[in-house]
Amino acid sequence: MVSIKDIAKKAGVSISTVSYALNGSSKVTEETSSRILAIAQEMNYIPNAAARTLKKRESKILGVFLTDFKGDVYGDLLDGMKETANSQGYDLIVCSGKQSHRMLPERMIDGAVILDHTFTSEELLEYAARSHKIVVLDRELKHKNINQVLLDNKAGATLATEYLIERGHKKIYIVTGPAGSFDSIQRMKAVKQIQDRVHDIEWIEIEGNFKKSGGEKAADQIIQQYTEPAAVFCLNDEMAIGLCDRIADTSLVIGEHIHLIGFDNIELTRYMQPRLATIDYSKRKWGALAAEQLIKLISGEPVENERIYVSLVKGDSVGKGAHSFTPYV
Repeated sequence: MVSIKDIAKKAGVSISTVSYALNGSSKVTEETSSRILAIAQEMNYIPNAAARTLKKRESKILGVFLTDFKGDVYGDLLDGMKETANSQGYDLIVCSGKQSHRMLPERMIDGAVILDHTFTSEELLEYAARSHKIVVLDRELKHKNINQVLLDNKAGATLATEYLIERGHKKIYIVTGPAGSFDSIQRMKAVKQIQDRVHDIEWIEIEGNFKKSGGEKAADQIIQQYTEPAAVFCLNDEMAIGLCDRIADTSLVIGEHIHLIGFDNIELTRYMQPRLATIDYSKRKWGALAAEQLIKLISGEPVENERIYVSLVKGDSVGKGAHSFTPYV
């Protein structure tokens, strides 16, 4: 990495002069400043925020990168991270969007937790190769400077799908997440493994988006195709809520005509009637473990990849399968 010392040597000036120029100080002439800035750009100089303020090149700040801030999962996740980070002398900064990526190469943070698809895996591996410490929650990467703390998506999707089958349902809709979503891909892998071995069930896949609107759109298709009771596995609770809201505008009844299960066990589902069946896991523990693993990486301690386990929450939104025709009025 190019330093201000390198720039000073090439420009034939002192390090302090380069520092003044890079910071827009009036202590150097406009001509000298322009020449130094041109050399810095030519050498692809990246300012090091931490080095400018702390001799140890530590910011004591952890970066958390999210695709967006919507959804009920993030609150508990961030609370778990914050509690663990603060207990060990670190603060958190939460970021979203490609412009924030520069915080890693500029070393404005000591390490990063990634739950953000705007980072490519190649980009993260490049940062890791430069000794940046990273914990990923949304992909599988192998590097000594990268640790994985992943949700057991496959186990959760298996529990949800098998629960519908055990209840006797013979027609099952699967509402997926957005294309490219790690969670959706992993959950669908589990569903497809079950589909490959269970052939007496009608499987119908509907593309969703992990948002309420995706559930509403899926409900429109299910209502249009309705001839008999059917089960629906929404790959997250937010879509399940959207589906419930749309079904409520019809004479169909959740738990009687439409049997529904979600994934995430977000707080809102606990107040739904009928109670939504879903997949539960500790979001707070997920965040706490991610922060803990990142701090260990930064400290040079050995770490192993971790997995967050899941459990089934049975709800009234899933009843027994009915094979007789129930007319839709």
